[in-house]
Amino acid sequence: MSYEFDFYDKTNLKSYNLNESMRYQLSMLDRLDVFTRKHCENVASLTCRLCEHLHCNKGFTEYCTICAYLHDIGKLFIPPEILQKPGKLTDEEYETMKTHTTIGYNICMKDEKLRPYAAGPIYHHEALNGSGYPNGLTKKDIPYEGQIIRVADEYDAIVSKRQYKSHIGISDTLKILIENTKPSDALKVTSENARLGKNNPIIVKTLFKVVIEDIEYEIYCTQSYVDDLQEELKRFEQINKYKEKMENAKKEKDKNYYLEGMKMLLKNNETIDNYMSSYEEYKNAYDTRKAMIDNLYNEIKIIKKLKV
Repeated sequence: MSYEFDFYDKTNLKSYNLNESMRYQLSMLDRLDVFTRKHCENVASLTCRLCEHLHCNKGFTEYCTICAYLHDIGKLFIPPEILQKPGKLTDEEYETMKTHTTIGYNICMKDEKLRPYAAGPIYHHEALNGSGYPNGLTKKDIPYEGQIIRVADEYDAIVSKRQYKSHIGISDTLKILIENTKPSDALKVTSENARLGKNNPIIVKTLFKVVIEDIEYEIYCTQSYVDDLQEELKRFEQINKYKEKMENAKKEKDKNYYLEGMKMLLKNNETIDNYMSSYEEYKNAYDTRKAMIDNLYNEIKIIKKLKV
């Protein structure tokens, strides 16, 4: 029997099958800056959906999602001037930032209820080829949950940094993840890991499906708005027809008839004198959204051609 475990609603993530102690620990993330807290929620949601597409069982999906939600809990103890620094970190600052993995791991290990989820903080920056941190582990020593969370974390971090307002251009982010699945010529690795990159290619390929789903949903929502705009444009077209007939009418009675028809079609603060400005606003919004939909469909085409 198939199941659908949905953590996409953030309230489910915080309340599903959690006791008071667990809810309290998870609420610690609310003390983080807005950006980091949102990132944790996004990574948990992506992780859940990746697990579903990877056909993981329900228990592992729940476990992995909570690990993902907690993956950056160690940032509670990273100095704000480093955590929230807008520019590039210095080498020393970067070393401090990297400690959020071990700090998060220790937070989890010290709490009996959080201990099972310590894999989230400690493994999400490890790389299959051994170039990650904090322990430089390789594929054989990085658990599956760590490999999944790494991909979700990297994707959301890039997307958030680029501040995408829609999925247009998102294929460029996926190309970066693809590059990170390839072996690095600059990295000295053992023959055992010579063909490995940082990311698991199967998980990256699965991410494509999740992203395409998101784009299709964005198209659906945008199309609904476009349909509404189209109805409004039809209304304005009818007003213009009445206006044309009114201007061509020779009898005053007919002119008044078409004028009343125009007035009946006006909405809100529209008047005979200003409705054309409203029409232009609707037309511009329609053209913009239609172009966005075309671009989103093109983005899907690009993603479907990507090779991992």
